[in-house]
Amino acid sequence: PTLRRLSHHLLAHYQKDTRPVRDWRTTTNVAIDLMVYAILSVDEKNQVLTTYIWYRQHWTDEFLRWDPERFDNLTQISLPVESIWVPDILINEFVDVGKSPHVPYVYVGHHGEVQNLKPIQVMTACSLDIYNFPFDVQNCSLTFTSWLHHIRDINLSLWRQPELVKFDRSVFMNQGEWELLYVLSSFQEFSVKSSDSYAEMKFYVVIRRRPLFYTVSLLLPSIFLMVMDIVGFYLPPNSGERVSFKITLLLGYSVFLIIVSDTLPATAVGTPLIGIYFVVCMALLVISLTETILIVRLVHKQDLQPHVPDWVRRLLLQRATVLLCIWDREKLGRSRTQSSDISGQVENGDSAAELNRCVCEAPQEHEALGGDARPSTVRPDGPLPMRDVLREIAAVRQLLERREEFRDVAREWLQVGYVLDVLLFRAYLVAVLAYGITLGTLWSLWRDA
Repeated sequence: PTLRRLSHHLLAHYQKDTRPVRDWRTTTNVAIDLMVYAILSVDEKNQVLTTYIWYRQHWTDEFLRWDPERFDNLTQISLPVESIWVPDILINEFVDVGKSPHVPYVYVGHHGEVQNLKPIQVMTACSLDIYNFPFDVQNCSLTFTSWLHHIRDINLSLWRQPELVKFDRSVFMNQGEWELLYVLSSFQEFSVKSSDSYAEMKFYVVIRRRPLFYTVSLLLPSIFLMVMDIVGFYLPPNSGERVSFKITLLLGYSVFLIIVSDTLPATAVGTPLIGIYFVVCMALLVISLTETILIVRLVHKQDLQPHVPDWVRRLLLQRATVLLCIWDREKLGRSRTQSSDISGQVENGDSAAELNRCVCEAPQEHEALGGDARPSTVRPDGPLPMRDVLREIAAVRQLLERREEFRDVAREWLQVGYVLDVLLFRAYLVAVLAYGITLGTLWSLWRDA
């Protein structure tokens, strides 16, 4: 009965349509407080942050006062929120009405203190910077202000101390993708086109993404594919398997990018650094495949391949081997001397054939001069078949010597290709390591910032 009697006493002649002050020049001070309960979603494409907060308001209503002694020492009562005056405080960044539960009551103290406590699902516009994804930190503001009343009618203040608000994570559910770092608060006045000033209270919600999932699902597979591309350089340069291996890696990386394209955040403003990282890795794979194709083309054996030019031998087989610390460079320089010797032997092939021809004709000349030749050992048709056999043997010898020369030329180009392959591999390895160290350093700094 006391609650009903007090409620009837307070609301019998109450006017909720006007600001509850006895003197219109009195300013109504509204103290507000905020606690972040959960980060529901971060929509990078639409630049929308959805949070669930616990919001509290406190103000003094001069028409909701009573003497506790007249009402059995009752100092606090709950009244319907629709029956009393409530300040028109909204969030400027609202973009949609969230699914917030309706709280129908407020607490009223005997001195007129009104406490309005309610949970709100807030969908607000936020300028999201995704360049540092997945090590990004977002700072989104929630600006509370009276939409109609200027600062002379309604002034805002902070319910608790800023330090208590900043590090209050007592109700935050921190099992999701985002981690709450702190909540900053600040008060300021603003005016529109030299009109009356309005009071506003800003809360800056600073959150950080947990990067473990994206590191495992995005960065590690890309790193493994790049490591396999580097290992592929240890295949022999004259082997066709290296080309097919690198083509397979490039195809696999393309499929990987198609799979992760839905995971990366997309905005019309900028591209995250991890997207640039994937594009550069794809470009490095293409460069590696191009280098492999050039090396295989260089060392491919051809019958009409010329000798290695002298300037190439001096540059690659002598100076580059010292620079690259290839210890068997003496072995690499032997082939040119061997090829010169073989070329001399090939040039002397005709003289050897001529000598064999003279040896074959010697018995005929001896018989024509009346020498002592035995009819039983030399047949009348013997010298002609022997001459043909020796001619064929000389031709086979010349063919083998020429083939050995071609093999030696191909061996020279193979050595040039080997040195060039080592040079390009080390340059490629330095580029990949420098690129990886730079990105790792940047992400480490962002992660610990």
